[in-house]
Amino acid sequence: MNISKHIIAYAALGLALTLILIALGIILAAKRKKRGIAERWKENQRLLVDKKTWQDAVIGADRLLDEVLKKRHFKGKTTGERLVAAQHALSMNDAVWFGHKLKNRIVDNKESVSKAEVKKALLGFWQAMKDLGEFNKNDEK
Repeated sequence: MNISKHIIAYAALGLALTLILIALGIILAAKRKKRGIAERWKENQRLLVDKKTWQDAVIGADRLLDEVLKKRHFKGKTTGERLVAAQHALSMNDAVWFGHKLKNRIVDNKESVSKAEVKKALLGFWQAMKDLGEFNKNDEK
């Protein structure tokens, strides 16, 4: 009977620790989401300092745009579907699609990218987020 009490105590302790970890995860996720898109965009731009991380900058910008599309309730299961739904709201639709397709090429084929490609993609992503109301006119490209 003494062993049963220990098992129950350890189970209760395990449950308590699990709940604490879940609560910490929720808190950290909430703090991450509180950082604005503009702030996260600026962090992503730091990846442009080194040519080795240009691909990561394109991937990060595509993810940020997808987050904005979801936030604005554009329908679709994928980023591409949400871009189709948002196309009339985007002033540089071709550049956005160029950026999204470049991101897909990077992810699928691990392709290297040129400075011109990265610039065009990021300009398209930035303009899309501006069109969708994420950036103030004072926010930098």
